[in-house]
Amino acid sequence: MYATDDEIYRVDSVWLGPPNATFPWRARYIAWGIGIALFLGLFTLVREVFSLSFWSVAWTVVLTVALTRLVSKRINPERPFLQVALMAAKEIRSPRGPGARVGGSASARGVRIHPARPRATQPPLHNAHRAKEAYRA
Repeated sequence: MYATDDEIYRVDSVWLGPPNATFPWRARYIAWGIGIALFLGLFTLVREVFSLSFWSVAWTVVLTVALTRLVSKRINPERPFLQVALMAAKEIRSPRGPGARVGGSASARGVRIHPARPRATQPPLHNAHRAKEAYRA
């Protein structure tokens, strides 16, 4: 549930149930709408894929509650449901880069390999004085 100290948003559109018989949980109106739409979509999908049984309906209800809670956590007065839904749709439809490439970000494919290791003609320079002498020569 979205908690705020702002008086404008403190009044939450919450339906607690009929008078004198309220539900033991609080749910916003948007959560009820999302939950009903998710249940109908998931139930249709489960009915097409699996046979209709008690367990398929029970798992559909559990999955609906979990997904509704997940979506409802991302909805607040500054980010309404329509904005979240459009963002998800655009994220799904957005073009992706080319597929996976062979190798990683660094590859040894372009390194030439010689059968014999070349020998150094001079010992390596270890100090600045030798470097200056080698530069002058």
